[in-house]
Amino acid sequence: MSDHKTRPALSTPTSLGANATKDVSAALNALLADVFTLYLKTKNFHWHMSGAHFRDYHLLLDEQSDQIFAMTDPIAERVRKVGGTTLKSIGHIARMQRLDDNDADFVTPLDMLAELADDNRRLADIMRETHELCDEANDVASTSLLENWIDETERRAWFLFETTRHSETA
Repeated sequence: MSDHKTRPALSTPTSLGANATKDVSAALNALLADVFTLYLKTKNFHWHMSGAHFRDYHLLLDEQSDQIFAMTDPIAERVRKVGGTTLKSIGHIARMQRLDDNDADFVTPLDMLAELADDNRRLADIMRETHELCDEANDVASTSLLENWIDETERRAWFLFETTRHSETA
């Protein structure tokens, strides 16, 4: 009897062991939930930006949200490549996300940028934790992707921080 008849329908062959597949899939799915959360919050703030620096902030957040969204498909596909299944709904995301939503009716532009800077720093920390787990499982493809995304995430946090820095010269 061939192996493909004994595996569940969506089980993808992988050289990772069953425990590694379970752990890596879970970590990547949680990361994906956080990435979707940050994407939507960044778009929310992009759509609701106001004030004197509207154009600059609006364009910055549009650029950043595009970069964040670009991570979603590769993360989900890594889950499938290592033998797992991935997120299926907004509800699934909500159950797994570790970053907070912001449903406030009004947030000042500087508070938006500061909150996104904090969220990007938190996401970088989550990515480092995920990288460590993937490294332990010898999932070099995931660790490689994570290294680039950590750099991009730290760059977003840096830009947001610098944008909110008060001028030291008056």
